[in-house]
Order: sequence, then C-alpha cells, then structure tokens
Amino acid sequence: MPKKRRNRGRAKGAKGHAELIQCDSCGAWVPRDKAIRVTKTVSPVDPQLAKELAKKGTIILKSVVTKSYCVKCAVYMGLRSQRAKEERKKEFY
Repeated sequence: MPKKRRNRGRAKGAKGHAELIQCDSCGAWVPRDKAIRVTKTVSPVDPQLAKELAKKGTIILKSVVTKSYCVKCAVYMGLRSQRAKEERKKEFY
C-alpha cells in the first residue's frame, strides 16, 4: 500500500507518543502536532467605541487568543485548503 505523506500527516518525528488536545470547534481529540493552531489578537471593546477612545488618547489593551482546530474544522473554516486530487497523489520520497 503506498504511503500518502512522508510525515504521515503529523510533525511527530522521534518524540514518541504525541499528547492529545481537543479541537476548539467540534471537540474532537487530535494529536497536538497534527492540530492547526491559530493565534488572534482580540479586543474586549467594540471597534467603533475603540476608535472614539483612541481619538481621546486612551490605550486599549488587546489579548492574544490561541485556538487549536482539527484538520476537518480548519478546512471547513477556510484556514487550510484541500489540495487537488492529482497533487494529493504525488509521492514525496
């Protein structure tokens, strides 16, 4: 049976068993090295209100939020795209 990907779809290497984490969208358990991580800066203030406060010289702190998604949810949300069928068949080794 042909091997589809050189890294078997994960970045485990020689680390042994990778710990499982939950997808933030659907709750599926995914190996930590296979999950797609997305980092966003989020402001607790409404954008329109933030503009007005910025004009007056107010500093609004933003927090960094990191979320982990399974491959299925990442493709569904548009974070990753599915490769063409012919490109998927290419051998990597």
